[in-house]
Amino acid sequence: MRTLRNYVKSLFLWELFMGLRVTGRYLFARKVTLMYPEEKTPQSPRFRGLHALRRYPNGEERCIACKLCEAVCPALAITIESEPRADGTRRTTRYDIDLFKCIFCGFCEESCPVDSIVETRIYEYHYENRGEQIIHKEQLLANGDRYEAQLAADRAQEARYR
Repeated sequence: MRTLRNYVKSLFLWELFMGLRVTGRYLFARKVTLMYPEEKTPQSPRFRGLHALRRYPNGEERCIACKLCEAVCPALAITIESEPRADGTRRTTRYDIDLFKCIFCGFCEESCPVDSIVETRIYEYHYENRGEQIIHKEQLLANGDRYEAQLAADRAQEARYR
């Protein structure tokens, strides 16, 4: 009986009509395509994009060169060098992130004790020349200065959900 049923299904191209049924169902359904540069999809508040280094309200950088983010990075994308200052505190002299190595896991952000390194919601960036994918400390601080309002709002919203 089973053999006969399989023979009839193959004779009348049953699988083909089942596939066409699925296609027909979506042919007249509402389209969900977005015209990308003009229309953007909503983002999750947990989205992790371009990195940034934040500053304290007095303008001093937050990073205390503890190197926890470098140690926890599974892709070894972060390179930090530091030296002590005259007042006895440590600050970074070099803070590089290779975005081609980075897997945007957010471990660096979670491990930072002073909330210095953060990942913004920026995903529209590109590089045209070799070596531009390595973001240096000055660029990271500029990103932090540029997006500080958004970063502070995200941190406040995140604190409400904890």
